[in-house]
Amino acid sequence: MSLKKPAAPPSQRWAYALTALVTATAVPLHAQTVQKRERTEDPNLPVTVRAEEISGRPERELILERKVELSRGQTRMKADRACFKNVENEVTANGNVWMERFGDTYTGEEVQLNLSSGKGWVLHPEYRMEVNNAQGSARRVDFISEDEAIVSDGTYTTCEGLLPDWYLKSNTLRLDAGRDVGVAGKTVIYFKGVPIIGAPALSFSLSGARRSGWLPPTIGFRSKGRAEILQPYYFNIAPNRDLTVYPRWMLDRGLQMGATGRYIGENDYGGYEGKTHAEVLLNDKITKTDRWRFDSQHTQGVAPGWSYGWNLKAASDDNYPSDFSQSISTSAERQLIREIRTDYRTRFWSASARVQSYQVLQDPVSATDPSRTVPRPYDRLPELLFHAGRYDVKGFDWAVDSEMTRFSHPDLPTGNRAVVVSQLSYPIVRPGYFVTPKLMLHASAYELEKTKADAPRTLTRTLPTFSLDSGLVFERDAKLTGRKMTQTLEPRLFYVYTPYKDQSKFPNFDTFEATFNLAQIFNENRFIGNDRVSDANQVTAALVSRFLETNGAERLRLVLGQRFYLNEQRVQLANTPRTENRSDVLLAASGRISDKWSFDSAVQYNASASSVVTQNYGVQWQPGEKKVINAEYRYLRDVVKNAMVSSQWPLSKRWYGVGRVTYSVLEHKVVESLVGLEYQADCWVFRMGGQRFVTTTRNTSTPIFFQLELNGLSKLGFGSPLESFYKSVPGYTRLNQGSGR
Repeated sequence: MSLKKPAAPPSQRWAYALTALVTATAVPLHAQTVQKRERTEDPNLPVTVRAEEISGRPERELILERKVELSRGQTRMKADRACFKNVENEVTANGNVWMERFGDTYTGEEVQLNLSSGKGWVLHPEYRMEVNNAQGSARRVDFISEDEAIVSDGTYTTCEGLLPDWYLKSNTLRLDAGRDVGVAGKTVIYFKGVPIIGAPALSFSLSGARRSGWLPPTIGFRSKGRAEILQPYYFNIAPNRDLTVYPRWMLDRGLQMGATGRYIGENDYGGYEGKTHAEVLLNDKITKTDRWRFDSQHTQGVAPGWSYGWNLKAASDDNYPSDFSQSISTSAERQLIREIRTDYRTRFWSASARVQSYQVLQDPVSATDPSRTVPRPYDRLPELLFHAGRYDVKGFDWAVDSEMTRFSHPDLPTGNRAVVVSQLSYPIVRPGYFVTPKLMLHASAYELEKTKADAPRTLTRTLPTFSLDSGLVFERDAKLTGRKMTQTLEPRLFYVYTPYKDQSKFPNFDTFEATFNLAQIFNENRFIGNDRVSDANQVTAALVSRFLETNGAERLRLVLGQRFYLNEQRVQLANTPRTENRSDVLLAASGRISDKWSFDSAVQYNASASSVVTQNYGVQWQPGEKKVINAEYRYLRDVVKNAMVSSQWPLSKRWYGVGRVTYSVLEHKVVESLVGLEYQADCWVFRMGGQRFVTTTRNTSTPIFFQLELNGLSKLGFGSPLESFYKSVPGYTRLNQGSGR
């Protein structure tokens, strides 16, 4: 397949004015160093020649005429005429020349190649490279070595056909297959025959892998049409270390500088990894202040079983997430943690120590609406944790968990807390049933500060807990969607008894009532945290049925559960006893009932009030490649009532639609939306669309994006459509998965 070299337009000066942009966009995204491909050969390999007429002296020079063929190792050549010099191990050929070197092919008028050094040249060639199926034409190609070639006045593309959809045209193009890099001189990129961008120099990966260099710029429009451009540069420092730095110019605020460093590796005591991101905007044009954000995470082993790490986050002001967030996750982050910890683990016990504090970023609307205030958690300065336990010690399982914590807060009562929780159980597991009796003892002590004058400064609490977990397992042959299955019926009873103790004078440092769900219904304590131990005389009953394939894979799970209270629940965070004798009913069903359909659902129903408390339904239909539809409904009484639909779907042979809509039924508005279009050609992909999401109670962000991805070269445009598609549409599939990231 040949590639015609198109004529250049009369003037290309305008294209080179875009130097900064094209230098940034013509480089693939970052990655680690590509391993060098082996292209060396045994120097003692023989040279084989064939021709209809052979003359000359075999020990010095051979003249080959008509249907000439020459081969040595991974180098093969065909031509009308050739001259092989035996002493120099060099061949010169002309007339319908065809040559293959290490999988790369060249056709041209004349070629010269030294078979020992790999040096040579070919005139007016058309070439095709094995890596990435790249091809092009040139006035001349010079072979510097077995790995490197210089293309003079040539073209380069990954498209097939005589008239490729895109190609770059350069005065010099150095292709280094060993280092997986192409470096071009004065260059213009053509798309559909039109020059779209130019640069005095650029580099790119031959295989489409990521590498060091300028990354594609992110040009976007935030809410109210505020434009910005972010231009990153990537340093591939080592195979396990990299650094990305960028300027981000916002027309309404000014120039922000940022950097992200990442690393990962192994040492004698395990692995280590980390990531640090920092960004700063000096003299914000709107607020007239300096704005910044810092995030850093690190974990590392320092000795056998011993590790340490940190998680540090900080921002300059409360409004930073709403003013600068580029995604829903960062705009919703309001409690910024600062934590440093160390851990030591052995086979049967572990210990941890940490210090932890928070910076709380308040929603701007909280100044007028106190209900929107984000609570500030207690700082732990410090906290010491210890755990020990063993399984199956003469049939018994035992564990001990303890902690010592100093809680600090600028506005609330503070103090120290020590807790020890020990447990002993004797599991009896047999085919068809199990019974597990367990004894627990919760002991805690407090030393309080900043309390009311009449409040006690020291408090202690010791409470025992007994639980009995039991269940049966029945099986029968069944069918589901026409397939043979094993259906189980698994009734389960869980009894818990904890005596009542008045805890109204105990502080609440870190405790809240657990969400009532199927994961929590079989816990002994209704609370998460150690400031409250729930009184209990209760039985939890559940019924589970599963459909299992012959290989053990679960296709469908059905669950029904409810808790029955034999006494009133007197221990509460609000000190108001609950007198109901039973909990809400929990129902759940989930599974992948066929290769195309999967679903997940859960309902919490209050039978006394005949009302639903929470309900979540989700279904996914994935009938084929790049085809997915998701539908979800979430309901929490008086708080959330949202419906969501998302999809990736082919609209025609090459056009694909991507979308997501989340609608709040309570607020009667769309709280999140995404609309995108993609076009997949043989060697390029076009993406466009826009997204809208809430950053604060009263503010939204509306980024838009356009992107042209040239397979094996780069992404041109603005915005980050791929990131938005992946996060917004579960099951989304990239159209050109094999062309790098």
